[in-house]
Amino acid sequence: MIRWLLCLILLGLGVPAAQADELRPGYLEFTQNDAQKWSLVWKAPMKGGLTARTQPILPADCAVVGNPIRTAFSGTVTSRFNISCKGDVAGKTVGLSDMDTAQTDILARIAPLDRPVQAARITASNPVVTIAKDQQSGQIAWSYFVIGIEHILFGFDHLLFVIALVLLIGGGWATVKAVTAFTIAHSLTLAATIFGFVGLQQRPVEAVIALSILFLAVEIIKRDPAAPRYSPSITSRAPWIVAFLFGLLHGFGFAGALQEIGLPQNDIPAALITFNLGVETGQVAIVGLCLLVLFSLRRFARSWLRPAITAATYAIGITASYWLFDRLL
Repeated sequence: MIRWLLCLILLGLGVPAAQADELRPGYLEFTQNDAQKWSLVWKAPMKGGLTARTQPILPADCAVVGNPIRTAFSGTVTSRFNISCKGDVAGKTVGLSDMDTAQTDILARIAPLDRPVQAARITASNPVVTIAKDQQSGQIAWSYFVIGIEHILFGFDHLLFVIALVLLIGGGWATVKAVTAFTIAHSLTLAATIFGFVGLQQRPVEAVIALSILFLAVEIIKRDPAAPRYSPSITSRAPWIVAFLFGLLHGFGFAGALQEIGLPQNDIPAALITFNLGVETGQVAIVGLCLLVLFSLRRFARSWLRPAITAATYAIGITASYWLFDRLL
């Protein structure tokens, strides 16, 4: 029984949903311009269970001035409102209506002129935020840290790459070095893209990310030390090099997701650092779980180790192939 259970766990890790990157949180920013004038930006993802009825809820004694300006880009619809408020908004609420069926979180940023910026998360169970008189330190950092964890756990292309990397190496210090190289590489391109030093279009980047997963899947299948005339490839001999090179590309993918979410203009360094820490936290959890499954197979069902890895690898490869053709076409 334990053999089947461990095999199914490992296979399940390689079969995510068809969509490669399910992290599409929305963004609501409420910014004060002067004593009475505010601006509101509502960036709604086209996926995530939101409906056309999901619209901003303004604080009491606030009203929209004129018509909103709406633009659609890269899977989101952004609405910009001019708002007029009478009196102080502290203690009042801002949020979103009709969030009952929402499957995504919304990052809210409230920026009064005379108080620190407030960051919070809007969910279906908590669709409104009370505007605080005094901002608690670390709210922005915590919000982006959680988003980073969610991105590695629900951004399935990055998830599958990390799993494939662990399956290829199998454990030990080689895994630590490869994962560290991947982390350093995607951190470099993430920061460089956010600060405008480099940039690539997202669609080709996402296609190459899918190709990187497919490449690792092929390397796992080819790697069989017991086979006659087996000669390890550069990927098997120095996996950290491959992890670093592909990590540079994955960093562009992380940057694209973070730019879609939106960054607080006055808190970009804190948001970037904590987002990246969240990604690394999620990544460590994935690597730890994969190593635990592999250890369990070696310890309790060694004869099932190779078949389980092969089954998971084919699932990973098929999924990556679908993503590659879907993104190319």
